[in-house]
Amino acid sequence: MKRILFLTAKDGYFFSHRLHLALRVQAAGYDVKLVAPQGPYRERIEAAGIPVLDVKMDRQGKNPLTDLRTVRALTEIYRREGPDLVHHVAVKPMIYGTLAAKLAGVPCVVNAMAGMGYVFLSQQLLSRALRPGVKLSFRLLLNAANSRIILQNPDDLERWVGWGVMLRERIALIRGAGVDIEQFRPTPEPPGEPVVIVPARFLFDKGIGEFVEAARILRARGVKARFVLLGEPDRKNPEAIDDATLARWKNEGAVEIWPWRDDVDQALADSHVVCLPSYGEGLPKTLLEAAAAGRPIVTTDVPGCREVVRDGDNGFLVPARDAQAVACALEKLLLDPALRARFGRRGRERAETEFSSSIVADQTLALYESLLQGQPPRTMSP
Repeated sequence: MKRILFLTAKDGYFFSHRLHLALRVQAAGYDVKLVAPQGPYRERIEAAGIPVLDVKMDRQGKNPLTDLRTVRALTEIYRREGPDLVHHVAVKPMIYGTLAAKLAGVPCVVNAMAGMGYVFLSQQLLSRALRPGVKLSFRLLLNAANSRIILQNPDDLERWVGWGVMLRERIALIRGAGVDIEQFRPTPEPPGEPVVIVPARFLFDKGIGEFVEAARILRARGVKARFVLLGEPDRKNPEAIDDATLARWKNEGAVEIWPWRDDVDQALADSHVVCLPSYGEGLPKTLLEAAAAGRPIVTTDVPGCREVVRDGDNGFLVPARDAQAVACALEKLLLDPALRARFGRRGRERAETEFSSSIVADQTLALYESLLQGQPPRTMSP
């Protein structure tokens, strides 16, 4: 039995974005385990049937000695477990894991990027300072003949190839983590005032600030609606919104703040419109879930988001960092129930035919098998 190890920096991310894939791979006859730092989702992952191996990893750490200890620990795990293939998700696991895989002699490596992330989206001084080192690390580590890179949208693919960081022939384009179209199903709109929900981590580069300003604009225009942030802070991310700002927004009454919940399908059922004014994504699962749930979407015309939404078809695309444009698009949907219904139906159709988790799992399995069998890579997924 071939053995595959997943490596992520958060067990919660694996639970929400990759567990369905791991179970599909396991059902195909592979021995599958997760390597991740100890976290609150371990019991649920193991109850689902995927063993978890602990490793210490600081996904935002900047201490070289700590990083070296992480690489050494991963190397020991890879040597002990003897995987045929390792699947790393996100920047730090990609760098640490690929180094460890080289040292341990792992035959095949898959590195998956969820998007450009803080380093390449933020304009902070720290992010700009980190970019050259990340680019160099990727160029040196990710282009080996026994490895493949999964990217989620064609914009990111062309950017990395254009920078001379990734070889086109090493890239597979697989559109996101997919969505469970059985769990996320269309439901009738709830009664009462329309609810606009932003299901996202509380980060400035998710466009949270622009959404709050859009809510202020619409309230000033007399538009009756509830504006909701559904999520939690990500203290490890430099773009995290501080508690004082969140409290000020809540006390002002511009938005409601709902704590993150695992039953996102029910949260979507309690909403009328989904909004994500992000500055850039890989291919956001939250929008896939909204589409599958039959909810119209307002999002930005940026990589990743425009993969899910076609302007005027299943939602509206607006410029990034433009609160006025967000407000205008939301107003159109809030005042037009028939338009919401039409967009919702189209979103569901696209989720079923383009973005279901079974499609993503089949494409990823095909990538594994071609790599394990030494076949030439396919740059683009079907």
